[in-house]
This record gives sequence, C-alpha cells and structure tokens, in this order.
Amino acid sequence: MSTGAAGQVPPSGRTQVAVLGGGLLGMTLALRLAERGFSVTLLDAAPAPGGLAGAQTIGGYSWDSFYHVLLLSDRNTRALIDELGLGSLVRWGRTRTGFFSDGAMHSMSNTVEFLRFPPLSLIDKLRLGGTIFLASRLRDARRLERELATDWLRRWSGPRVLERIWLPLLRSKLGENWRIASAAFIWAIIARMYAARRSGLKEEMFGYIEGGYSQVLAALTQRLQAAGVSLFHGVPASAIHDRGHGVELTMADGGTLAFDRLVATVPTPAFAALCPQLDAAERERLGAVVYQGVVCSTLLTRRALSPYYVTNITDPGIALTGVIEMTALVDRAHFGGHSLVYLPRYLAQDDPAWSRSDADFERDAIESLRRMHPHFEAADIVDFKVARARHVLAIPTLDYTDRAMPPLATSMPHVTLLNSAQIAQGTLNVNETLGVIEQRLPALLQRLQAAS
Repeated sequence: MSTGAAGQVPPSGRTQVAVLGGGLLGMTLALRLAERGFSVTLLDAAPAPGGLAGAQTIGGYSWDSFYHVLLLSDRNTRALIDELGLGSLVRWGRTRTGFFSDGAMHSMSNTVEFLRFPPLSLIDKLRLGGTIFLASRLRDARRLERELATDWLRRWSGPRVLERIWLPLLRSKLGENWRIASAAFIWAIIARMYAARRSGLKEEMFGYIEGGYSQVLAALTQRLQAAGVSLFHGVPASAIHDRGHGVELTMADGGTLAFDRLVATVPTPAFAALCPQLDAAERERLGAVVYQGVVCSTLLTRRALSPYYVTNITDPGIALTGVIEMTALVDRAHFGGHSLVYLPRYLAQDDPAWSRSDADFERDAIESLRRMHPHFEAADIVDFKVARARHVLAIPTLDYTDRAMPPLATSMPHVTLLNSAQIAQGTLNVNETLGVIEQRLPALLQRLQAAS
C-alpha cells in the first residue's frame, strides 16, 4: 500500500473507522465494529497479522513465535475459536510443572508432590499453600493495588518462602521491575494458574490449537475480508491528528489517510509518540505505564528436555527465566518427532540485554540447559530462533487503576485508545486481551457515535 498514491479513503456513506494495530486485539475489534455497521480499515506496521500471536518457522515447521496455552476457563478465547469454526482443532491434555532449585530438578505437579517438595519445610509449605488458596478465593483484587507484591507475599508466605520461591519467580517474570509490581500482579498469576487445575490431585489441564495461533489468524483474516474490512500490513504510521471534523493519519512514507474516527490498539508509548495533540495531563498518565518486554528464544531439539510443560527456575546464575517445553503438551509428531522449547527472558525497558545478539542468547541457553539437564548437548539443537517484543506487559504498579491505566477517551474527540494496558487486575494473555474488547465495547460504541 502506497499511502502517498492512495490519498484519502473514499467515502462509503458509513462512518469510516481506522483501527491502528493488527494484533489479535485490533483484528477482533475491527470485526466487531464491522458487524455493527462501520466501514473499517485496519492498518498495521508489521508485515504480517497477529502481533504477539504471530507465527514463526523453525526447523521447517510453523508454530507461534511466543508461547501460548489455552485454559478451560478462557471463556473469551474459546468463544472466538468457536465463532471462527475452529473448535474441532482444540486439543486438551494434562501437564506437569517442574522446579529447578538448589541445583536439582523437582516435580511439583500435584498436591502429593507439593508436600514432598524438598526446598521448603512443612511450615513453609503450609504458608505457601495458604497464600495460593487465599489468592484463588479473592474475586476483587482492586485493594491489592495498594500494596507491593513483595510486602503482601512476605506477610502471608513468610520471609523464607518469599526468598526461596516468590522472589525468584517475580524476578523471572519482571526483571528489576519486581520492585514496583503491586500484589495485584501475583494475584492475577495465581488466579489464572489455579483455573488450570482440576479437582482431585489438582492436575493442570491445558489446551492448544492444532497448527498454533496461525490457524486463528488465518480464519479471522478471512472473516474480516468477508465483513468488508480493508486490511493493510507493513504500513507504519508517523502521526495522528484530530482535525475537528475527523482524523488525519500521516504514514511513514509521507502520505496521509482520512477517517471519521480512529481507534488505536498499539502500546501506550507508541500511541503517545503518534499524538502531538495530547495534553500534558494525558502524557503524564500515559508515561506512568511501565512496560515489561521479552526476548523469547525458541529451540527445536532432537530429544525432550524433561516431562514438564513449565520449569520454574529459582537458582541464581541461570540465564533463563523459565523453560516452556511445548511438546510436553503438543504431540511431537507435529515437529517431526522433535521437541519444541521456549526460553523466555523478561526484561525491563532499560535492561542492557536488549542489545545482545541472537548468538549471545543461544550461548546462554546452551550453558543453562547443560546445567539443568546433564543429558542435553548442543548437537541436539535442530534450529534456534529469537523473537523480541519490547512492549508486552503493562505492569500493575501501585494504584495502577486510578493513577496510570489509560482511559478509553482522549482529549482528541475522534481518537480513542483501546489496548492491553487497560487490563485492570489481570495478566497479559489472549483471553484477558480479548476481554478488554468485551468490557469496553459498549463505551467505545457510544464514543464513536457521539464524536462530531
């Protein structure tokens, strides 16, 4: 698409709405708006749809660039999958969880294994279990925004459990940002994982989509095209201006596009950079959102590393923040009998690791996996890929809802912001992201219809 040549979007007699950002949130929102009679154009800077749900090719096989899993409780995601006619592609399985602690691997996949977990005393286990039970029973985590996660965990789990279990896990998820996360963050993690547990011995029940999320993106693209949505990828924008009667979108190639309304689904820093008309108060609030990024290495290996879908790492010195062995859930036949492993490393925005090369991350991965799994050899690696995403999770900091969470409305009457930073008490995943649309669509429709 050459916006300089295309010029203005031709009128259609319907309200013309631009959706800026082509991740699952932007794509699904575009469909919902088209279903309600708007003339919708979706524009995305990335060359392919899906954002964090996009696919990569590794070892000749296609699967998600970042790891995703489906829970039985993921009502929003499952509803979209069914709506797209993909319900028959969902597969469910029991998974196990491992902990690498004190130089050894331990299974903690059910109640019995939890009680046998060597690194903690019986009293520690009782306090840890009590903390998880308490968090799983809370339905409104708003008050947890007033307390730091570490303070809340120390109070309920005790200092030893905080140091041995919670703090390493917080560091693995947040890097140095663990210092500013509220207790609402850990509540969201516990609540989601608790929902994956079944009765009895509390086994984990996870699901996936045959072929990965590329199946959802392909079906959603077809549905958008059928609904008349105009789709453009690889078209970065450089500025958004509200002209009083509508919106002018300036593209990176210098061309301009005109719309009646615009809804941005891009990360908050990108939105602030695109909108020179935002007032000082808005910029201050948007600037209060602290994002966490991730560098996610993916390797295809000839042999499985372990029987665990997730291995949590609490040992210092391991240059990984966790191991996700996708083929502990997904049939290895999808990958020619090989094992697919994700090695996420969550980073703060100022972490120097952002400048490291793919080869650096591969060396770290090999060294760490050798320490964790003595049978692992570098020669087992069939392929290795690195995916980077700078703005993944808006961290629930203290008083996040009142102080930092971006509002739907902006001071630009024809411009609206709807993104994952508006997840109030939750953690970033596909289900929560789709939930933002469900929660905010009525107010968004009112705003789109009221702007003049």
